[in-house]
Amino acid sequence: MISPLTFKTLSLLAAGEFRSGQDLAATLGVSRGAIWYALRGANEFGIEIHKVRGRGYRLAQPLSLLDLTEVLRELGAHASSFALEILDSTESTNTLLMQRAAGGAAGGSVIAAEWQTHGRGRRGRVWHSTLGGALTFSLLWRFQQGAGFLAGLSLAVGLAIARSLAALGVHDAGLKWPNDVMWRGRKLAGILIEMQGDMLGPSAAVIGIGLNCRVPDVLHSRIDQPVVDLEEAGGAAPDRNRVLAVLLVELERTLLAFARDGFAPLREEWQRCHVYQREAVNIALPDGSKVSGTAEGVAEDGALLIATQTGQQRFHSGEVSVRANNEQRATNNE
Repeated sequence: MISPLTFKTLSLLAAGEFRSGQDLAATLGVSRGAIWYALRGANEFGIEIHKVRGRGYRLAQPLSLLDLTEVLRELGAHASSFALEILDSTESTNTLLMQRAAGGAAGGSVIAAEWQTHGRGRRGRVWHSTLGGALTFSLLWRFQQGAGFLAGLSLAVGLAIARSLAALGVHDAGLKWPNDVMWRGRKLAGILIEMQGDMLGPSAAVIGIGLNCRVPDVLHSRIDQPVVDLEEAGGAAPDRNRVLAVLLVELERTLLAFARDGFAPLREEWQRCHVYQREAVNIALPDGSKVSGTAEGVAEDGALLIATQTGQQRFHSGEVSVRANNEQRATNNE
């Protein structure tokens, strides 16, 4: 967990300019020794700091931090649809919002965190990021329908992310069933959805999203698959406040349509984004066995359709891992 003093000190250095230890200490009302102590472990959060005698401290790269006022400004008329909270750090935005959902939190509640100590992907995998290097947030959405109706929800959310990326200048993002957003063969974002409620409804979904904004070289060695960030895919360092607002606006639009009509009307658009459409794939099953075939897209309930030698088979999220035949490396956050 990042300490409050460390976060405040890094916030003062976010612009990437030199600031002396004396200036930082005076601004925060602490000793220079406290500043040194607060910054000494910054590398744990993926932050490189330059220290020059006579000039002070400077971040190797400017740090883009979320600002509630800026996000609300970017949301404009849509701001009233969300109850947004931005945290310096938490164990997991999904875990925290699931707890609040059980306590009756309203639909549209959003928790974004600059740092997650136990960020999670699907099937319990760790979500790797650096401070300010990813956009990690969770959105609570309530439905009158039950869990069966929500089977295609992760695909609808993926489509909402792809639409948002197009609005942000990333036009060739693709979708990997059931919860990854890809760019030229590398992972750009991941989705984790957890649900509460009755089978027949009503129900609640906590939608966790992790989007790579800037992935430093030091992080690539910790991730067991090729990844990419918005800085590369979009050609410039993103304004994370605007990115979050664009995502929330599109998620609202997509989720309202999904609640009304289900996944079926989104199916064709999703398949146009499907990175494995009509390609040979391997399906890894929970018992260790594999199924090989050709990806034929998805059904109206979001099930993956695979043409095999024995006929078409259906697979549901949570059951399987999907890889193209030429993918040899294990995937992260599946």
